Amino acid sequence: MTLSVDKAQHVLPLDQPFVKLEIQAAFNGLTDRERLYAHHISKASWVGGLITLIQTSPESGPLFVLLHKVLSCEKPEQLMQSAIKAGFSGDEVKAFYVYAAGVIANSGNYKGFGDTKIIPDIDPNRLEQLLSLSLSWPSISAIWNSIKHAIYDLGPGKTCLGYHPQGCSTYISKNVTPEDTTSVQNWMKSRKLECYNTRLFKTEKNNKVFYEIRMASEEKKDPEVFEDGDATYCITYGDYSSLMGQVAKNLEAAVQFAANDMERNMLESYVSSFKTGSLDDHKKGSRYWIQDKGPAVETYIGFIETYRDPAGVRAEFEGFVAAVNREMSRKFTTLVSNAESFLKLLPWTRELEKDEFLKPDFTSLDVLTFAGSGIPAGINIPNYDDIRQTEGFKNVSLGNVIPASYQQSVTPFLSQSDADLLQKWRVHSFELQVGLHELLGHGSGKLLQKAADGTTNYPPTLLDPLTGKPPTSWYEPGDTYDTLFGPLSSTYEECRAEAVGLYLSVEPEVLKIFGHEGSQAEEVLYVNWLSLIWGGAGRGLELWEPGRGWLQAHAQVKPAPHDATNTFQRWRLDGSSHRVADFRTLRYECRASNANVGTCSG
Repeated sequence: MTLSVDKAQHVLPLDQPFVKLEIQAAFNGLTDRERLYAHHISKASWVGGLITLIQTSPESGPLFVLLHKVLSCEKPEQLMQSAIKAGFSGDEVKAFYVYAAGVIANSGNYKGFGDTKIIPDIDPNRLEQLLSLSLSWPSISAIWNSIKHAIYDLGPGKTCLGYHPQGCSTYISKNVTPEDTTSVQNWMKSRKLECYNTRLFKTEKNNKVFYEIRMASEEKKDPEVFEDGDATYCITYGDYSSLMGQVAKNLEAAVQFAANDMERNMLESYVSSFKTGSLDDHKKGSRYWIQDKGPAVETYIGFIETYRDPAGVRAEFEGFVAAVNREMSRKFTTLVSNAESFLKLLPWTRELEKDEFLKPDFTSLDVLTFAGSGIPAGINIPNYDDIRQTEGFKNVSLGNVIPASYQQSVTPFLSQSDADLLQKWRVHSFELQVGLHELLGHGSGKLLQKAADGTTNYPPTLLDPLTGKPPTSWYEPGDTYDTLFGPLSSTYEECRAEAVGLYLSVEPEVLKIFGHEGSQAEEVLYVNWLSLIWGGAGRGLELWEPGRGWLQAHAQVKPAPHDATNTFQRWRLDGSSHRVADFRTLRYECRASNANVGTCSG
């Protein structure tokens, strides 16, 4: 059965909120040297962000060029006046600008959160007529003619990102299957290579398979060709060459304004990585980065998050620059100081935690620049397992993103009393959840590893908390979390982090760190849980598509076990004075039963 496509699901509403991030105070607090440092890395980030367009869809790059020319050529008011004189309605012109903003904000014509396609809410012929009124028309007409059909195409495999034929992707060629990606990952693992900064293209001839693994780099070195059975693996260099070169050039310009040797070494390692394609050099830069504690200007750049690759192993280019919000950072510093005592409250044994908690730098930042398909509220990086497990990581809360994220004027599905509480405490509860999610969610847990000589990083007495028996699986040399769990890796990890945040949010001492005590603490706690439930019922359900499933790692649902469902039914969400006590009851029942909170619905 072929399901018809509802075009309304692929247009952005005309009342789409436009919000700005407050950065003036943060920027004014920087010295001239720090501002220049931020400036050059921002330029590197924006140039690198153009790579995200190429990673999204074939038409996203040309579409961005078209929109950039239109928006640079004249002010919106001028085009609006020309359009009204030509018989266009105000809503038609607004639909174009809403679409343009959506493409720019998502770095392409697929949503950064949800991966569904965005199309203009204006008829194709009318949009062409509107564009022809722009002063830029002579320079964009050829671009328009080359992509106008692709922009509106909602045919099979075009409505969302993913493997063909259900979706589309520019990380891999159309004929690449999940089995192909597994074969390539295993081959790369055998050569101690990882996929973060690569793309995969497959050709077949005479019953032989040829895999081209394109490495992102400025340099275009000779290909490296390897025969392995009926398959040939060829590593080529120079993917995104000109853009990678510009990223490196701007980072080199930032070196002279670095505050210390850590920052200089970090930038020089990144430059080497982007020029040569060496992921080891990027890891080296990441190691310097985690040692640079409490910088006035925080930044990270490279191929970071693997959400949008169908296989879940290739990463989107991302770059951000931010200034420290010192008041909020003090709260996170206190949370870090108490982290080890809070980790003991989690419903698993000490052996399933790292041998030593690697206290990270945890700061609240006001974003100056963020190039990518969307701006998160918090980040826990680097994503390299070999660094996170044994050397450390950083937590980042993007403070000015949190209030900007909650600008919607309506809250469907809620009673008026709950809607009022949500409006009152949602920013405070989100700050709480982001802090716990990033620090103790992503920052907790140990990957059980077995070395080539058979030694393990866990004691022989360790028992699986679910079965009561010794573990039957572990990470072999070269395995990573992403390669083993593939497309579900991000979903499992985000669910685990969210569940840990919810689980610990009922702890009075945690709430006190964020300034919440007494009845205020109970309301913030209630809103924290309510926000997740409301988000799942509202926004989350929008991210499920028939035939494809869940479209975003942060919004997938896993049915809760029967006993947990019985507990959920005891929650009192009717505004009674017992509701917070019920959350705490659930938490303590989970602790007593050693429940696997990683299976909670998210």
